[in-house]
Amino acid sequence: MSISASFDEGAVAVEPGGDVTLLVQVANSGTTVEELRLEPVGPCAEWTAVEPERLSLYPGASGSAQVHVRPPRAPGTAPGTTTLGLRLVPTSDANLPVVAERPLDVLPFTDVSAELVPRASQSAWRGRHEAAVDNRGNTPLTVTLAAQGMGERVKFALEPADLTIPCGETKLSRLNARPVRRIWRGAPATHAFQVLVTPEPSPDGGARPPAVLDGTYEQQAILPRWLPRAIITAVILAGVLVGLWYGLLRPTVRSAARDAITPESIASAASATPGTTAGTTAGTTAGSTAGSTAGTGSTAGTGTTAPAATAGGTSAGTGSTAGSAGGANPGSGANTAAGTPTRTNISVKDAAGGSTKAASYTVASGRSFNVTDIVVQNPQGDAGTLVVATADGQLLTLALEDFRASDYHFVTPIVVPAGGRITLTVGCREVGRPIKAPVPSQCSESVLLGGTLQSTTG
Repeated sequence: MSISASFDEGAVAVEPGGDVTLLVQVANSGTTVEELRLEPVGPCAEWTAVEPERLSLYPGASGSAQVHVRPPRAPGTAPGTTTLGLRLVPTSDANLPVVAERPLDVLPFTDVSAELVPRASQSAWRGRHEAAVDNRGNTPLTVTLAAQGMGERVKFALEPADLTIPCGETKLSRLNARPVRRIWRGAPATHAFQVLVTPEPSPDGGARPPAVLDGTYEQQAILPRWLPRAIITAVILAGVLVGLWYGLLRPTVRSAARDAITPESIASAASATPGTTAGTTAGTTAGSTAGSTAGTGSTAGTGTTAPAATAGGTSAGTGSTAGSAGGANPGSGANTAAGTPTRTNISVKDAAGGSTKAASYTVASGRSFNVTDIVVQNPQGDAGTLVVATADGQLLTLALEDFRASDYHFVTPIVVPAGGRITLTVGCREVGRPIKAPVPSQCSESVLLGGTLQSTTG
């Protein structure tokens, strides 16, 4: 190669934010004129400039160029020894460049900024602040924080008191200012203080000046000034309200209540519920009449017909009959006419896999089942289908994954005749997984049927 390049000898150090200029010598030992393009390469290429960027050399001639190195003053500029490179590319043959290199020392630098947030606080119990320390240098930094106030009226606590801050990051230290004495009433007191942020000494042993952050803490009274006035106002207002109640409102309410009790209102209330009142009154009167049996009055209240036992010539059955005729609820003695309350349960267990399994309840002969309530249960959270049906068709078709328990109530009963069946059919697709319980091996569903059994025989 007929082109050669070299830097000046000697150690070169540059501080971020500064500028250093190096001289590079270029020689053409060939027999043709060479035009060269000069390009910085290597780790320093981003903050390196060359003047001039092009050189034209005759055979046997030499030239020089200046290389300006300007590392930025930023945390990303790492300190230490790096390599400065300059590539010379001939325009006649760009595939045969020449590279000249030399070492370059980037110096460390320290740049610390700190801020107190907030600078002023107000509280009756303690002041809360945060000291934010920002390391803008290119080396990790350790700082020590200390707070001092005017006098001994406030105690300060910093947590943590020592911070190690990486390059380009910010660390926080919490500051609590606690007053030595409380102020219960009166004007607030203002306490001024300072936070000193002291960096560790430099590697050469030189001390670094601390950053001083000024702040204030306003200690307020625990009992606000308006509290006594508010208490007095509340007491006066409560006394006025009590006086209005006893002096005006209470007599008016009593007078209105007395005026509302008239013979017409009593008669209207008595006629509002004739059935229940008449049955209960008749039964109670008949039971309490002189010469009647004591148990008859109680029986008449429940609406049952007592035996015609007499005492003193008066029939106890009279009170019972009256209670049965007027009462809204016939009670347990009327099962023959209204039906016997009945409930039954149908359960099905089925393994997963798409198969179906069924179970049924058959109504006894001579009876009809009036279904008024259906409760379906899926306690395991299984997936699949559930069908409740009678001979007349399906009553319920449900997806198991949609419910754990569901109830249905009918104003008009579903009548299943004697010998009829209510069938529960389950198609298990996936067995559920109860929470905090062993995993079952089969789907398990049930249906609770509620209603009355009615006799169909004459």
